[in-house]
Amino acid sequence: MAEIVYAKIHPAIGIARVGNSTQTDGYYIGPQVTEPPPREPGAYRDDTGALKREVAEFRIYGYDASGQVVRELSMDEHTRIEWTVELANHKAAWYNFELALDIPQAATAPPSTRRNADIALEDRHKLSITPGPRSICTAASLGPEYRFSGGRFMAIDVSLGELRTDNAGRLHVFGGQGKSASYLNEPPVTFANNDTWYDDTSDGPVTATVVVDGQSIKVAPAWVVVAPPNYGPQQKGVRTLYALMTDLAIRAGQLPAPSRPSFSRDILPVLKAMCDLQWMNAGFAAGFGYGMPQHFLEPRYLGQLASPEETYAELRRTVFHGFRNPEKDISMKPWPWVYGDTMDVPMPQLANAMNALTPVQLALLEKWADGDFEADYDPCYQPPPSIDAVPLAEQPAMLDRAALEFCLADAFHPGCEMTWPVRHSTMYMEPYRWRHRAANNPEPDYGTTLTPAMALSCDGPLYGQSPGSITRWMAIPWQTDTASCRSGYDAEYDPYLPTFWPARVPNQVLSEENYQTVLNTDLTREERLAAYHTRSDWDRTLGVGKPTQLANMVKHFDNQGIVELRPGIPEDPDFPPVMQVEDRGGEDMTPKERHDTDRAMREVLASRRRKP
Repeated sequence: MAEIVYAKIHPAIGIARVGNSTQTDGYYIGPQVTEPPPREPGAYRDDTGALKREVAEFRIYGYDASGQVVRELSMDEHTRIEWTVELANHKAAWYNFELALDIPQAATAPPSTRRNADIALEDRHKLSITPGPRSICTAASLGPEYRFSGGRFMAIDVSLGELRTDNAGRLHVFGGQGKSASYLNEPPVTFANNDTWYDDTSDGPVTATVVVDGQSIKVAPAWVVVAPPNYGPQQKGVRTLYALMTDLAIRAGQLPAPSRPSFSRDILPVLKAMCDLQWMNAGFAAGFGYGMPQHFLEPRYLGQLASPEETYAELRRTVFHGFRNPEKDISMKPWPWVYGDTMDVPMPQLANAMNALTPVQLALLEKWADGDFEADYDPCYQPPPSIDAVPLAEQPAMLDRAALEFCLADAFHPGCEMTWPVRHSTMYMEPYRWRHRAANNPEPDYGTTLTPAMALSCDGPLYGQSPGSITRWMAIPWQTDTASCRSGYDAEYDPYLPTFWPARVPNQVLSEENYQTVLNTDLTREERLAAYHTRSDWDRTLGVGKPTQLANMVKHFDNQGIVELRPGIPEDPDFPPVMQVEDRGGEDMTPKERHDTDRAMREVLASRRRKP
């Protein structure tokens, strides 16, 4: 006890996701390591086909005076922990999203007006869902007293989720169940700003009081964001939110600048993300898919990329020059093929019309291209499969990173989990940890419009945060944005590229039907190849016409496919040994087929681990 002088909650920013399963066990814990093993087929749905909720788990770690981790603090006879969480949803009471207010184009754009502007000032509190804080102080607890009920939207009861604890007293935060509606029964009409509508996403502070053997320990607080579902649970964006926040912390002087990149930690994840998007977008499949010229993960090619030898210097340079430099490149052609904050059709000649890696990522790539990097690639390396397999001293940082690596920093228009305010250092008390606004320091009323100058001012909304401050910038309801942001808007240029958020919201996928055709060796190879290279529109179940598609996404977001890992064809130059296939629930697979597929998947992965 004498060694612990303070404690911190990790992850500093936890991510929960909505789902419509109503079963007590209809949930799963979100990523806690950066390379989690795949879950068994169907693991993201309950036995009715409903989507399970992703739960954010929080842990508390004690630190000594030198900042070293001493141990994880658990609820026991020596330690009392009381967790407190306050979730809120202020989307309907906030301002319309038109574009990110921190980009140059915002200065000449009309100011952002209030959502539901016809609601009188004295009644605008009815647009916010504020059930208040909930606390929990016993292990292995769940119950109605820990639910975020009691919040109302224009006299409609809206639940934002609940709290539970596990046997060690770790906190589990559950979000809402994907319920969105209009209190006037009006249809959704646009991607981001639908007046009269609410949804049950939310966010808010996570705090804890800790007493060990009668002595109080100061605890650094955290935050939880309740986001839309993850339809690509094994996928990462080429630029993750962790990469963006790391870049921000380095440029703000909160973290030291890296002097030399590690191939395995800094370069390979970018290349792998490009290849993995083959399962989410047909353009990435053609460019970076298995067997294609830029399939960076092909063992021989990967070995060349991982080598610092002068023999491969030009190869490294050509790959580096393939990535977009936002100070020079305004074309859609450089990598990654992802839209930026100011995308439009036709594409404007603006540097931020297309996405790019962070400045730190690009600097590390340039050093790699020059051969100045740690050649630490080990094809036999196996990442830790769970947080408990990570050394204690590294667990807090791993939890912080894992939560954010599965969030996107693609186009902030507005985004998937969160949007443009998170790229401002004023939001943070330390890297990856947001400032909290004191309860006795309420945010001022910014008036009927919000200008960039107001948004970025020293007394603006980008400093201390209150419950609901993060998600209020997002689309309302989230389903309309998820159904609207796709790929290949300029079909004359390319029907599949560029794309918005393919790692979270798939564009074109390998369907179950085509997957079964690939596996059917009674068919000709040409038939199987044709099936493998055919990608089906992920949104094909939403119907025809924007009004129909938006309405169907609201009602049936659980019908959309989850892209899962399945066994492929081993030792075949045309078919990968592991594939990712759309699972739409229902009768796609019987329980026995799921069991057999899961067993086959594990055998394939075990076989790959044994190879040098």
